[in-house]
Amino acid sequence: MHHANPSTASAARTATPSSTPDPIGGPDFWALEPGVTFLNHGAFGSCPRPVLEHQHNLQLRIERQPVRFFVDEYEALWDGARTDLARFLGARAENLVFLRNTTEGINILLRAFPLRPDDEILVTNHAYNACRNAVDRTAAERNARVRVASIPFPLPRPQTAVECILAAVTERTRLALLDHVTSPTGLVFPLETLIPELRRRGVEVIVDGAHAPGLIPTRLDALDCLGYAGNCHKWLCAPKGAAFLHVRPDFQARVQPLITSHGANSTRTDRSRYLLEFAWMGTMDPTAWLCVPEAIRQVGSLLPGGWPAIQQRNRTLALEIRNRLCELFEIPPPAPDSMLAAMAAIPLPPDRQGEIGRIRNGLDPLRDHLWQRHRIEVPVFPWPQPPARVLRVSLHLYNTPEDGHRLLAALREWRENACPS
Repeated sequence: MHHANPSTASAARTATPSSTPDPIGGPDFWALEPGVTFLNHGAFGSCPRPVLEHQHNLQLRIERQPVRFFVDEYEALWDGARTDLARFLGARAENLVFLRNTTEGINILLRAFPLRPDDEILVTNHAYNACRNAVDRTAAERNARVRVASIPFPLPRPQTAVECILAAVTERTRLALLDHVTSPTGLVFPLETLIPELRRRGVEVIVDGAHAPGLIPTRLDALDCLGYAGNCHKWLCAPKGAAFLHVRPDFQARVQPLITSHGANSTRTDRSRYLLEFAWMGTMDPTAWLCVPEAIRQVGSLLPGGWPAIQQRNRTLALEIRNRLCELFEIPPPAPDSMLAAMAAIPLPPDRQGEIGRIRNGLDPLRDHLWQRHRIEVPVFPWPQPPARVLRVSLHLYNTPEDGHRLLAALREWRENACPS
């Protein structure tokens, strides 16, 4: 579990709607479109106006004298941003580099791992589709196999996830890709338990941490996994294109960026090859990376308790809305409160046709209805496969209990007019 302390988790579970503060920051801080009920922060995040202004100033700084910036100034700024992020994540800066997104990091780690024919890569049925595709391609290229641990949803208790994953390990399992927070179902996997147990069985672990930074307390060095990739543009609210890769020191010599550039044959000895290669992957706009400390500072300043208070506040509201949704659909909570943060999913009944029909631009008809009729942005998607589907809410400081009320009212209307009795 990933809460600062038991009292914090207990307070979050027992809080009432009246204890949840009003929207934090307001329209001068958040750049979201007015009139939209935005309940999908987990998809791409939302970067605040002050951070976007900071990025624009950095871009102007580059263009005033590009040579000076990239030759004389950039590396120190890159190091400073990595140091600040590493401090926030409970890591050492020498183990952390920036990337564009988590999927890039997972691809890098999979390519670096020495798989032999018939070795197994373990994943769960909650894995993010892009990363699962990378696992499948890696396995096909190496004549390895993919083994899937099926974790039920609804999930009765955290230990069930641990038992399902460990039960899927065989003598051929060499590597596991685990989500820190699952994208389709919002479950916080107990990595502090899973990683040591898997390593005792000879299985190294790489972590898809796309949602974790800023959503839950994260201490990367304590996890001691082989590699961890995470996004900064989601819950940390940095600009798009800000992500990171954290690699255990004993594995860094094998890890290379997807782009080979000048660092590959650098004669410098003042830093590791790992840092030299990832510091420069060709000319690009690095300002999203350099804005990460500003995003941490700006968002963290919105509540007196900083990021721990932000995480507790958002989690409290998400659980309130999740519980109301369960009441509406007359189902028990599909996951233990202890496995959730500010993102939660509930299973939905299929539509009248018994399948995901009438999809427009790949969108579920309910999601399309909520957007077109009510301007509610919330994802509905098939999981684990049609006709089963889930609705997922994910929240940040701009959300309020009223956002949940609007969603519930819209869903009541939909049930009355379109959902089978």
